[in-house]
Amino acid sequence: MPPSLEITINGRPTRVSTDQQATLLDVLRGDLGLRATRFGCGLEQCGACMVLIDGAPAHACTRLVSTLPGKNVVTVEGLAEDGSLDPLQQAFLAEQAGQCGFCLSGILVSAKALLDRNPAPSRAEIAAALDNNLCRCGAHNRIIRAVQRAASARSGADRSMQHRRRI
Repeated sequence: MPPSLEITINGRPTRVSTDQQATLLDVLRGDLGLRATRFGCGLEQCGACMVLIDGAPAHACTRLVSTLPGKNVVTVEGLAEDGSLDPLQQAFLAEQAGQCGFCLSGILVSAKALLDRNPAPSRAEIAAALDNNLCRCGAHNRIIRAVQRAASARSGADRSMQHRRRI
């Protein structure tokens, strides 16, 4: 029987019994049914498999699940809370930033990591943060606009919360 590992996935402690050499991507898609994280190249070149590990973007295609006990993994499914899309996901819809959508799960989690550490990134900072994510459809400008929209929405919400606190 394979060893059992405990990993927090999308905020939930999860026990996984799998081969020590299994990749996080295999476990997410095959064992846990979280299929939004995609297999693209298997070589950390396309970003389709990006997830957040303790808040940092990481390639799930090469990350061994045996290295993750005690870690917090967030997939694109984990961005939505209580059935409501994350403002970043809403911005991508509003900007029609996806065409085929294959790359979007990796782009969304990479953008989430960026906005969590830099709530008001410049266009150049957004482009740099998404440099490891390939989109063959050529939706790059819409993707950058969507991240900018999400940043603006966040800063507007932050200003609104600060105003309410002063009242």
